[in-house]
Amino acid sequence: MQETVIESGRSEKYYWQDLWRFRELLYILAIRDITVKYKQTFVGVAWAIFRPVLTVLVFVFAFDKVAKIESHSTIPLQIIIFTGVIFWNFFAMSFQQVSNSITGNANLVSKVYFPRLLMPLSAVAVPLLDFIVGFVVMIPFLIYKGYTPTINILFVPVFLFLAFFASFSLGVIFASLNVQFRDFQQIVPLVVQYGFFVCPVAYPISSLKDFSWYPIYQWLNPLAGIIEGFRWCLIPNYTDFEWNSFIPTIIFVTLTTTLAIIFFRKKENSFVDYI
Repeated sequence: MQETVIESGRSEKYYWQDLWRFRELLYILAIRDITVKYKQTFVGVAWAIFRPVLTVLVFVFAFDKVAKIESHSTIPLQIIIFTGVIFWNFFAMSFQQVSNSITGNANLVSKVYFPRLLMPLSAVAVPLLDFIVGFVVMIPFLIYKGYTPTINILFVPVFLFLAFFASFSLGVIFASLNVQFRDFQQIVPLVVQYGFFVCPVAYPISSLKDFSWYPIYQWLNPLAGIIEGFRWCLIPNYTDFEWNSFIPTIIFVTLTTTLAIIFFRKKENSFVDYI
């Protein structure tokens, strides 16, 4: 049986030990979020399939049938969009869930002691489940279209890992600010909405390479490298992905994760004062 002693300075001294000791709470919070998400829904986790499929249908119709935009890639547009949407949904949902994780668990924050970082960590459970379900459906679709994934598919966890820390770090910063300033709760949906078009989700990055600002775009948009890397993992002979795009991605993820944890720890003790 574990015993937690509340004393002055303990949270700073034993924080990371407590984070491991309370790992069972992380599991409980994650299961609770998944249960709440799909409770009393008719199709349950199948929504993880319907959302990206409907998005693909809408964008293929808009780009190909209505706007008649020419693709710069030899890969069918529906495959480009499907692979981009699946990955973007994971990032966007994780970012949103993590951003609202503290205010959404206000009752726990004000009553019980535990490392508050567990709440943002558990918030990624639902997006991860949705990604897995969508991913399982996407593989047969690629095979049906004649694009059987190669050994590159083994690198999917690498890009998923980077997407997790990108969304987690940004979400933790917004979660910390959202406790005191609820304006950030309104900003998050805007970031997700505009980010969808800024990032190469519904189009290949090759469509931007003719512009003079493309190198700047790569450095200012580290998510572009993650999305294109995910496509490289799944689409055989996908040549648009450039490994040097990893540099801004790794720098971004490393810096934001470090700063996010420092900022979160600095603000953590004051959460109860504003909730």
